[in-house]
Amino acid sequence: MVDLNVEMTELWGALGAPPAGRPHVIQFVSARRGEGTSTVAREFARFASRRAGRKTWLIDLDLNSPSQFREMASEPSRFGPMGPPVAASPDGSVFFTVQPPAPRAEGGVWPDAKFLTGHSVGGPRLWVARFNREALRGRQQAHIIPSADYWRALRKHAEVIVVDSPAIDRSQAGPTVAAHMDQTVLVVSADQADVRQPAMLRDAITAAGGRCAGMFFNKVTVQTPGFLKAILP
Repeated sequence: MVDLNVEMTELWGALGAPPAGRPHVIQFVSARRGEGTSTVAREFARFASRRAGRKTWLIDLDLNSPSQFREMASEPSRFGPMGPPVAASPDGSVFFTVQPPAPRAEGGVWPDAKFLTGHSVGGPRLWVARFNREALRGRQQAHIIPSADYWRALRKHAEVIVVDSPAIDRSQAGPTVAAHMDQTVLVVSADQADVRQPAMLRDAITAAGGRCAGMFFNKVTVQTPGFLKAILP
């Protein structure tokens, strides 16, 4: 079990608690796979759900290998039991498109929103979105899109939205949605001395219209993990 409560308290304070009535969307992303981004995002969502006045949503942008639902469901003693699936889109919008679309027997095509479900985690304050990859058929693939619609709609139903993006060496999801995030936190392994790639990611996020809040240096071990925050120059 990874206990990052101290680090999450410091990160929450560094990012600034969202003002009442103003939902906040925070993206976590790394330059390289294996930096521990999903763990940091998951722990931050858990922490935020206890601090925020309204719901906290955790959105997994790794459509090829979504793991957040699975990881949280595997630790009910830590996160609490999973609730039944519900619609994860307030208005039918989503942050991805499935191509080619699947035709419906009654005509038309299967809506993209049907691939996304939401689950409460340990009560009504924390929710995780699950992309149902197993529902894809044949040559279908899902792709992240730059539309603001989903993020705009979800802000009406949550106070904190935590976005877990796959590493930039695997996917362009982070820069694709960057303009719709209030803050982007770059996760870097603490034993990685070369920050040139994270700096390049920072530039890509900024060029896409995003705002980088800084770097979160992460060292996960079998013992208590150590974290250090630093603001990118």
